[in-house]
Amino acid sequence: MTHDLVTSLHPLLTAEASAEAYASGAEPGDLEQAVWLRLLERLQSEGPPSDPQSWLRSAVRTEARRTRRRVRDERPYGVEPAGVAENAHEPERLALTAARHRALRDAVRRLPGRCPRLMEALLSPKDLTYREIAGELGISQGSLGPERSRCLGCLRRLLTPEVAAG
Repeated sequence: MTHDLVTSLHPLLTAEASAEAYASGAEPGDLEQAVWLRLLERLQSEGPPSDPQSWLRSAVRTEARRTRRRVRDERPYGVEPAGVAENAHEPERLALTAARHRALRDAVRRLPGRCPRLMEALLSPKDLTYREIAGELGISQGSLGPERSRCLGCLRRLLTPEVAAG
């Protein structure tokens, strides 16, 4: 019974959630999940609705309104919350910073060709000039800029999955 109800309502829910999502500031998939959850809760407590299509339309609108209110009421911080800057030496923040640095160093080591050496030279605490870096790597100073751009592009592609996962 439940499987048949879900199967029959799925196309309607997809259409309704897509129609309501933009105005509510939600993703259609998020609205769908919320309505499926409401349906499962209802099935456990009260059983199936007498008019499932009407119930579903109403549930989608209710979830969309709830999302609009939440989006309206919740505001992102314009700046870091009070106390964040002064807590830069907390163990959690130090661990996160160390993890980001490790991920960067690991990605630099995986770069192709001369890129690892070039990036290490550019990030060196010695603050080397382009002339010094070119001499150290044995390449012309004029090719450093294009080589740096290629290496940064590779680094960006390597880090993208890690940034998304983080």
